[in-house]
Amino acid sequence: MREAVPDWEVEERAWRSLAGGLKLPDPGDVHVLAAALAGHADCIVTLNLRDFPSDVVGPLAIEVIHPDQFIVAQWDLDQFVAVAAFKRMRARWKKPEATAEDFAAALERAGLPATALRLREAAELI
Repeated sequence: MREAVPDWEVEERAWRSLAGGLKLPDPGDVHVLAAALAGHADCIVTLNLRDFPSDVVGPLAIEVIHPDQFIVAQWDLDQFVAVAAFKRMRARWKKPEATAEDFAAALERAGLPATALRLREAAELI
């Protein structure tokens, strides 16, 4: 992560002071919201949408996005970069014999149906 996005990490001292004033359904998620605020993030990408309710997070100008929605948005921004990234991901699989369909099906099972559809459409490229 540090190599891909050098400034992704928010130091604990930066978010700790914000965490005390935040309330979420799961107190174990407060540090995520505090780090997003301290790091000036535009969004939090999570499968755990219900624990970041819009009435709490929205006024803080942080969008909470499902990973499938986020990936498709990135794909739409630059299809070539997205396809190249998925091609590299597939190449790192432990089973090199996995087909493009195997790869897409695994992402679909992981809760990323729109991403899987895009991969199926680009199967010859990944």
